[in-house]
Amino acid sequence: ITQPNEKTGEFEGYNFIYFMVEAFDYLSIDKDLTPTLYKLVNSGFVFENLYSPTIFSTIGGEFQEVTGLYPAAYATFKKGTTYFPMGLGTVFKENNYLVKAYHNNTYTFQNRNLYLNSLGFDSFVACRNGLEEKINCKQWPQSDVEMIEAPVDDYINSEVPFMTYYVSVSGHSGYTWGNAMSKKHKAEIEALNLGYSEGVLAYLAAQMELDKALDELIKKLDEAGVLEETVIAIVGDHYPYGLTPEEISEFKGHTIDEEYELFESSMIIWTPEMKGETVEKLCSKICSEYFSR
Repeated sequence: ITQPNEKTGEFEGYNFIYFMVEAFDYLSIDKDLTPTLYKLVNSGFVFENLYSPTIFSTIGGEFQEVTGLYPAAYATFKKGTTYFPMGLGTVFKENNYLVKAYHNNTYTFQNRNLYLNSLGFDSFVACRNGLEEKINCKQWPQSDVEMIEAPVDDYINSEVPFMTYYVSVSGHSGYTWGNAMSKKHKAEIEALNLGYSEGVLAYLAAQMELDKALDELIKKLDEAGVLEETVIAIVGDHYPYGLTPEEISEFKGHTIDEEYELFESSMIIWTPEMKGETVEKLCSKICSEYFSR
């Protein structure tokens, strides 16, 4: 456990909704394209030096996010046999929280059903173990809006605080108009005449689904009267490597540095009553686990 500091206990007793977002990156945060993400990024903790090291793809990103450790032992992690006394689900259960996890793709992918259980998530619902009854699991990628809307009643009226972990997939590559989420928002993107190539536009369009999902979630939390006592945290699994460095350079308007700049990212920790605060400290997803404690 980290040593106490001036932030320790600031959100004690709050509900906690934690997202690992597929290919989440500051590139997808725009005042007009993704207004909810923009609001959350700029009114919560603002991380100016956050990087998303891409180690072993999605599972490496999740290992870092939910354990706070470098994913050197991810092969063992996948087996779900490692004991994590400080596992994310376990910590909240021991503090009398209702703990649930959801994913809008197959529940066995990368053995997520095994390792989430070892982290204390004994309630994990995804496609092929129950969520397919509530969302369209046959499209690819699946909808973050549907993933959030379908199970929200399972926890939002809980008599005890809740901790909900969402693993999203809407922003998954490949970034073409054949991508179901890119296609869903194609007209909205094209109407803006941004002038980018198809890959960049399709990436932005896919991430619009996450933005709309968050907007719906905030509305439902507000309607249930629990928004002001809920913290929302969002971190990505890796940078959008479905885009080439050339496409990312196109978006940024200059040739990117592939050693460091490529991995520059963003993270959200937000609740509506907090005052925005800039964090200049150099950090990564291991830092996100630090804050979740």
